[in-house]
Amino acid sequence: FDYIGFSKIIDDELLKHLVVTRLINPGSKLKVIEYLKRYRNIDIDIMKIYRFMDKFHLKYKEEIEQIAFEYTKKVLGKITVLFYDVTTLYFEASSEDDLRKVGFSKDGKFTKPQIILGLLTSLEGYPLGFEIHEGNCYEGKTFIPMLEKFQKKFNIEKPIVVADSGLLSKANILELEKLNYRYILGARIKSSSSEIKNKIVSLTLNDEKNIETIYFSKNQKMIVSYSQQRAKKDRYTRTKNYEKLKIKIKSGNLTKAHLNNKGYNKYLVLSDSQTTISIDEDKYNYDSSFDGLKGFVTNDFSLNPTQIIEHYTNLWHIERAFRISKTDLKIRPIYHRLEHRIYSHILISFVAYTVYKEFDRKLKINNISIKRKNAIGFIKSMYGIVHDNEISLLELSPEQEQIYKLFY
Repeated sequence: FDYIGFSKIIDDELLKHLVVTRLINPGSKLKVIEYLKRYRNIDIDIMKIYRFMDKFHLKYKEEIEQIAFEYTKKVLGKITVLFYDVTTLYFEASSEDDLRKVGFSKDGKFTKPQIILGLLTSLEGYPLGFEIHEGNCYEGKTFIPMLEKFQKKFNIEKPIVVADSGLLSKANILELEKLNYRYILGARIKSSSSEIKNKIVSLTLNDEKNIETIYFSKNQKMIVSYSQQRAKKDRYTRTKNYEKLKIKIKSGNLTKAHLNNKGYNKYLVLSDSQTTISIDEDKYNYDSSFDGLKGFVTNDFSLNPTQIIEHYTNLWHIERAFRISKTDLKIRPIYHRLEHRIYSHILISFVAYTVYKEFDRKLKINNISIKRKNAIGFIKSMYGIVHDNEISLLELSPEQEQIYKLFY
C-alpha cells in the first residue's frame, strides 16, 4: 500500500485499514470493525467509516487512478495496449433506483438490482481506471467514453484497444475509427453476414494450419483461428443441448414462445401445418462447421495474426481481475444504498486489487511458489507481542519467513 503510493493520498489511517482488511478479511464494513478490534486492538465506530465513505470517492478517485497509472508505468514501462471489459455486481436489496437496476446479470442474479462495472487494465491485468453504470445499461455504450476520458487524462499515445465481442457493435467500430484508435475485438462469427460466414466455413483449418485472414476492406480484417480442444468443447456443448431439445420436444412442453434466437432455441422450427415444433437439422449441421473456430476483428495491419491473437488472449487477465474481486476480495454483494457510498466501496476495492497485484508480483519476482490465497492465510496467522510500541514476532514457519522478508 505504501510502496505503490496510496499512503500519500490522505492523512488518515482509515483508508489503509479498509484496504488491508479487504485483502486479509473481506466482508461488510461491520466485519472491518470486528477484525480491527480483534486483531489490531483498534476501535472504530461504524459512523466514522460511513462519514469517510461519504466524501472519499468525490475527493480521491482521480488521484487514486493517477497513482495506479504511475505504478503500472513503473512496472511495465510504456502503456501501448489497453484492455476493457465489464461485469455486473448485485445488491441484496430488492428495490431499484436511478443506479441500481435489474438487468442482464453475469452472476445469474436476474431478480436482483445491479450495477455495471467497467474496468480498464494494461497488460497482465494491472488496473488503470473504472466507471460504474446503471444496471440495465447496454455494455457497448460504456466503452468509448471511458477510453477517451482515460487517453486525454494521461495524455498517452493512442493505444491498441482490446475488448470482447460484447462491444463489437457497428457504432463502436465507427467511433473507434473516427477517433483513430487501433482495435482488436472478439468476433461473433456465427452472427456475421452470410458472405462472411460462407468465407469462414470454406476455410480448411486444422491443427497444422490453424490461422487464416479474411479481409473486409482495406482498413479492416478478421483473423480466424482453429483449436482442436475448442472444437471438442463446441461439439460437446452443441450435442448436449441438441439432446435436451429432443427431450423437450418429446415431452410436449415447447410452445411457440420458444421459437426465438435465445441460445439453442435457434434450432427450433414450426412445421408447415403450424402445429408441431421440430429441430431444423440443416441449421444444426451447418453450425458444426464453426466448431473450434474463433474470430478477431482488427484494423491494425502492423501486427501479424499471431500477435493479434496473443493480444486478445491477454483479456483473461481482466477476467481474472473480476474473479479475484468477486471471490478473494468479496466486492459483492453490495450492501450500500447511497450512490456515493457505492462508488466509494468500488474505489476501496480498486485500491485493494492494485495492492493485491503488487503482492502477487512480489511473490513471483522473489520465486516464492506459495499460492496467493495461502499466502494471505500465512499472513493472518503471524502473531507477535507488543511491548513499549515495539513488536516481537513469535516464531515464524518457513513459509511465513519467506513472506515476511518481502516487507522487511
